[in-house]
Amino acid sequence: MEELTLALIENAHEGDKEAREQLAEKNMGLVFTSARRFLGRGCDYEDLVQIGSIGLLKAIDHFDSTFDVCFSTYAVPVIVGEIRRFLRDDGMIRVSRALKETAAKASHARELLEIATGTEPTLDEISREMQVAPEELVLAMEAARDVESLSQTVYQSDGTPVLLEDRLPDGRDHNEDMLNKILLAQLLELLEPDERKIIQMRYFDGMTQVQVAASLGMTQVQVSRTEKRILRRMREAAG
Repeated sequence: MEELTLALIENAHEGDKEAREQLAEKNMGLVFTSARRFLGRGCDYEDLVQIGSIGLLKAIDHFDSTFDVCFSTYAVPVIVGEIRRFLRDDGMIRVSRALKETAAKASHARELLEIATGTEPTLDEISREMQVAPEELVLAMEAARDVESLSQTVYQSDGTPVLLEDRLPDGRDHNEDMLNKILLAQLLELLEPDERKIIQMRYFDGMTQVQVAASLGMTQVQVSRTEKRILRRMREAAG
């Protein structure tokens, strides 16, 4: 299947319009699934699909077999990035000021509790510190996060990291899970080995910044600054 895709891409790059159209039709499933991720953002599904299709064509035109990745792995971030740029430029991604303020206060409270106790605070601990209902706190944290942050730790439960994606309702489209994983893998490949190690420790191994600092011979402040810099680069790379 990938061999056929590569052959069609090569023909498309040589000016074969039929091969380009065949490739686009063959991979529209990626566009449909990507577009569904942005429903409820103030834009019709059909418009999202149209913008995503532009991203797919860009992926076809710019894909290079020397990238050593499957076409779908390359195409998904391009499609998602095209949709996100459209929504951002048209001002359609909006989060209420109240939710933003709650999320900012939650982040500050989490950092203070972590410094005070040396451990990652639980959702209940942050909730009590802020005097905000846990459900409201989760809503604010989810609303304030970017799409590529689904694998970020929301809180610890008995030492086990609970991810943002774990807070989403069961029964969501499994194709969306696949797209999130593809996008995350693509972003991680852009990082240096030491940067990937920090992300691995923080968001996959569930270690606190204090624990990461002790393991790598850094201070907690250094880990915090490095982590923020890495996440900012990943967000920018995601479009």
